[in-house]
Amino acid sequence: MAAIAIYSLKGGVGKTSMAVNLGWCAAMLAARRTLLWDLDPQAASTWLLGGAAPGDQAQAVFAQDIAVDRLIRPTAIPRLSLLGADDSLRGLDLLFHRIDKKKRLSKLIERLAGFDRVILDCPPGLTETTEQMLRAVDLIVVPVVPSALATRALEVVDGHVRGRVPIMPVHVMADRRRRLHAEALAAHPDWPVIPMASLVEAMGERRAPIGGFAPRSAAAQAYARLWQAIERRLARS
Repeated sequence: MAAIAIYSLKGGVGKTSMAVNLGWCAAMLAARRTLLWDLDPQAASTWLLGGAAPGDQAQAVFAQDIAVDRLIRPTAIPRLSLLGADDSLRGLDLLFHRIDKKKRLSKLIERLAGFDRVILDCPPGLTETTEQMLRAVDLIVVPVVPSALATRALEVVDGHVRGRVPIMPVHVMADRRRRLHAEALAAHPDWPVIPMASLVEAMGERRAPIGGFAPRSAAAQAYARLWQAIERRLARS
């Protein structure tokens, strides 16, 4: 089993849409038994996958007041399960500070033996939850909008991680018709690219991954290629 974090220092960069679409790719294209663990108190991944919030129990998993497997629910997508988020996660950083267990998330992931891949939709920022994630995952996938500020945010993340976990930057919301975007993509030709697409917004209307309702679209194919790149990176590790 391998754990993959979808993480960014910045919000609003397509982190949640990436987590949900990669969960679909892992389950449907790679036939992996996949768990998407929503760690963001905004619970966007939970909502997109049609899941109900755990009812202020999401944080209780980390306090060990409830077993992690009790909150896991199947989704409408074969082989894809969900561990949803709720408002209780707003206090997760304080809980981690209080219990002083540096590998609590890592230990919980170790108990998820029934899954081949665990995808974490992480909240933005450098927090105690970030530190827990760094000790728990095999790969960090970082969505990067082709802009100077987003590139700088990636540099901050890279400096903070300091090689402890492999990082895979991914250009997102990319529009090659825009000069700055084209230059950014040319500067990093080896980075995977997710194009700007209105279908990402349609996910909210359909509450489904793009691969489920537009499998032949450029966006769906881009996520499929990204998942293949992730699998190759995990295999090398």
